[in-house]
Amino acid sequence: MLVGAVACFKSKGKPLVPLALESGVNPQAVMLTEQGTQAYQARQFDDAKNYFSQAVAAAPQSGPAHYNYALALNVLGDKEQARQQFMEAANLAPGDKVIWDSPALSPYGDPQSPKVYKQYPGGTSRPGVGSGPR
Repeated sequence: MLVGAVACFKSKGKPLVPLALESGVNPQAVMLTEQGTQAYQARQFDDAKNYFSQAVAAAPQSGPAHYNYALALNVLGDKEQARQQFMEAANLAPGDKVIWDSPALSPYGDPQSPKVYKQYPGGTSRPGVGSGPR
């Protein structure tokens, strides 16, 4: 299954890149995201993870911030934490086609499914309110 997922990632031919944050987001989060993007593009993934983590802390309601953090976690092999961040990004940005159509998110759930699951504190999953992108 992992080989199939890797093949899907490579067959798309489109590299995964961090997203810019929404307008009106905390300027510190924007600055941290820009620094994280530079580190990510330079393949300095540990640095990128740290910048993106700080951006999430500065803008916790930003779907793109969670998505960027997930990208770095995914590259570093922290698949479970990346999955949680991808799902949080999708929950916070239900209409963002880049997040929902990303090959990085697709293994973790279908946005067209009738229920979106959100990770809650304590490690439990409960049906979310929505049915994917609107």
